[in-house]
Amino acid sequence: MGKAGFDAVHLCGVLKGFLTGAVNFHGLVIERHGVVVAQAYRRGKDESIYSLMSRQTDFDASRRHDLRSISKSVTSLLWGIAQGRNQTPSLDTPVLPLFPELGTLQSQGRQSITIAHLLGMSSGLAWNEPNRYNAGNDEGGLYWRSSQQRYLFDRPMLAQPGERFNYNGGGTAILARILADQTGMPLPEYARKNLFGPLGIDDWEWMNDLRGRPLAFSGLRMRPVDVARIGRMILRRGQWEGRQIVPAAWIDESLRPRLATGDGLRYGYQWWSGSVEAAGRRYEWHAGFGNGGQRLYMVPALDLVVVMTAGDYNSPLIGPACGRLLKNIVETAAE
Repeated sequence: MGKAGFDAVHLCGVLKGFLTGAVNFHGLVIERHGVVVAQAYRRGKDESIYSLMSRQTDFDASRRHDLRSISKSVTSLLWGIAQGRNQTPSLDTPVLPLFPELGTLQSQGRQSITIAHLLGMSSGLAWNEPNRYNAGNDEGGLYWRSSQQRYLFDRPMLAQPGERFNYNGGGTAILARILADQTGMPLPEYARKNLFGPLGIDDWEWMNDLRGRPLAFSGLRMRPVDVARIGRMILRRGQWEGRQIVPAAWIDESLRPRLATGDGLRYGYQWWSGSVEAAGRRYEWHAGFGNGGQRLYMVPALDLVVVMTAGDYNSPLIGPACGRLLKNIVETAAE
């Protein structure tokens, strides 16, 4: 084992497989005990949120990458910062009364949907957001509807709030709207001042929707090595260089799994949880996921952060490929 606790020969083999494999991976950062152990980047097809066609791109450590739905996890961190400063309503606050113009929708159980239900994607509202982002995906309306809150809440209830997980980017959009209203600061500015700035991250972009609103659920673009900083801060329960950036209580609460997602994983407050078997042991992980193969994995037992970027958007195969890559990395670090 090397200084960072990796089998060097095995790790080199993993990196070679990443660089030469058939999966359209773009970037990989492996960080352990606060040290970046390895970075690897390669050329591959990519497309932005608004692209109609993919194009070949040369990725390196200096190039930002779409994070897609890892943006949701970052929005959760921002909510936790604001909550720690008493800038947000409590998690058991019903959402609809925060939007008086939606008073006529307070029926059929919608009036019981709380902020916690939006964070945990358990509102009970009918919402269709499959892995493949096509014309039948409800996320599309969030890019152009004048009232995202009406678009979300003006639909039938399929379950009692808190009863069932159903992936829903609309809830994240509404959380971001509430956060901006309560703090009096646009989401990107709040992130710059209270999260990215303190972490020393200054090279990032938060893309807007077609009405100029920040895409809280999908619009963040960052360098993979900076995403690893976020993972390290989380493993330190919200601390960075001696400063408490996110309340430790929020880190614990947001990562805590609440509902099974139906695919062997579990969900907290905009964070996924699962496990990987390696070297005869099962290791629990927490993660932010993004369409196409964007991943921020944190493995607490190994004090390990792994960031992946890729360009296999809408592919059902990229998730298993990310899981295999994580397993291979964990095997090189497991003792």
